Amino acid sequence: MSQEIWINLPVKDVVRSTTFFNEIGFHAMSVGNERAKLSIGQTTILLFLDAAFEKFTGSKIADTSNCAEVIFSIGAKSREEVDAFIQKVEFAGGSIFGKPSETDGWMYGAGFADLDGHRWNLLYMDESKMPKQ
Repeated sequence: MSQEIWINLPVKDVVRSTTFFNEIGFHAMSVGNERAKLSIGQTTILLFLDAAFEKFTGSKIADTSNCAEVIFSIGAKSREEVDAFIQKVEFAGGSIFGKPSETDGWMYGAGFADLDGHRWNLLYMDESKMPKQ
């Protein structure tokens, strides 16, 4: 069995979403007007127009203005990377639902929603401060 996973994500405007993800530092490439490929490290996320997504899943998309269907967590290399990234997200038109902050003395992160309300977080973990078990 293949060990690759592709994540399929519905969007209202593929071109606009592609621009947004490129502006925040991801690598996104349109494949026509109906889909795009977003690469984050070794993870591939395919962006599909809402109607196309609904057609091949056989169900309605989640209303992200009222609920969260998933949160994508991405590792950061430093607190400064988290801060700089969140500034890019704000500038590109995303919304911040969790301002950069520290948790438990060893995690530092922030949460944002993309143009379609899908939730993401960026997290730096200082393993030298992580509790030992």
